[in-house]
Amino acid sequence: MPEALRIAVTQSTVREDPTNAALLRESGDEVRRLMREAARSGARLVHFPEGAICFPSKLIMSELGPDEVGPSDWTKADWAALQGELDQIVALSRELGIWTVIPSVHQVPDARPHNSMYVVSDQGKVVTRYDERMLSTTKVTWMYSAGKEPVTFEVDGVRFGLALGLDVLFPELFTEYDSLGADVVLVSYANNSGPNDHIGVQVRGAAANNTSWISLAATASPGTGLTSGIADPRGRWLTQGAADSTPSVAVAELATDELATIGRDFRRRTRERIRS
Repeated sequence: MPEALRIAVTQSTVREDPTNAALLRESGDEVRRLMREAARSGARLVHFPEGAICFPSKLIMSELGPDEVGPSDWTKADWAALQGELDQIVALSRELGIWTVIPSVHQVPDARPHNSMYVVSDQGKVVTRYDERMLSTTKVTWMYSAGKEPVTFEVDGVRFGLALGLDVLFPELFTEYDSLGADVVLVSYANNSGPNDHIGVQVRGAAANNTSWISLAATASPGTGLTSGIADPRGRWLTQGAADSTPSVAVAELATDELATIGRDFRRRTRERIRS
């Protein structure tokens, strides 16, 4: 990997009603404001939390709602308004020359949608998409189709992996990304209820166990005890979002770490020896 790469992690406001075009526009406006702030800081990539545009409420989407949870009726979502906000985010990535990792609901014909993360290049192209794999009971029962595969991509020679929602609770996913050569894992998480401070512990432990950087993008949710941050390969926070959990951008330089590299090489050689 290069000597250093500057990335930005955000925490932004969760809005839960995908049927409301005005709320979707508010979220899109906030995302684009934070993108501009990240670009001014010199970041090559900006990372957003789950629900950055919308984190659909199980009650709002329920066909039995709004008082009872049931199968989601996705025909209620304003898909045109949602796509319009995504299109503007893609266009701004090109204008700013910054990579953007933005979660959103991904529509699937004749099936439930995926809870996804889009990777937008600095040329304004969606280069890949990751679908959450370890869905919560509510998500898998009533709302989404589960993803199947890990996803990696590269920026300036640095390889990134992607994780979303409750993926963060499964250490084997981070081990999997380590085996795929990921230097950094970007974790997007919606912490719209609390307390959720244990998620930060999970992230720091995964970073130390895999001697990799992990960026945690969490929603701006005061009272949950969780803020966004970037953990280094020793499990220490390099930077964190605003402590009061207001919308913010935090930036860190991911610099080549010789001890981390040695640790990763040792772990991979040991796994290969055991497999053989």
